[in-house]
Amino acid sequence: MTNQHTAVDPQYPELSPIILALTRAFALLGNPWNGLVLAALAKGPAGFSEVRERVPGINDRMLADRFHELAEAGLLTRAVHHGPPQRSRYALTPHGNAFLIPLASLAVWAEAHLPPYPIDCARSH
Repeated sequence: MTNQHTAVDPQYPELSPIILALTRAFALLGNPWNGLVLAALAKGPAGFSEVRERVPGINDRMLADRFHELAEAGLLTRAVHHGPPQRSRYALTPHGNAFLIPLASLAVWAEAHLPPYPIDCARSH
């Protein structure tokens, strides 16, 4: 599958398209909350509080920031339902749903190859 984003970057012509693509992917995943927020939406659209409950330890400000960043990256959408009370629902876009495949593979790899440690340690790195 050819994608305009895998073209050679004129700023870094010596880098392969794969390295450039991985650079973008890891920039997005550099924030450990991003993958967890996407995984929390794997079961379908959810409200702010539901996602916060599915991602233990995340605070409201960080979750709002993650929603904004992931929406800008085209991985999730926000729909506001008007009426008492007004509520926002967040859902994965087709790009976000497609990301669940490598995310699940990463989880399988981590389970098989990384030692277990307390969840709070994972978030501090």
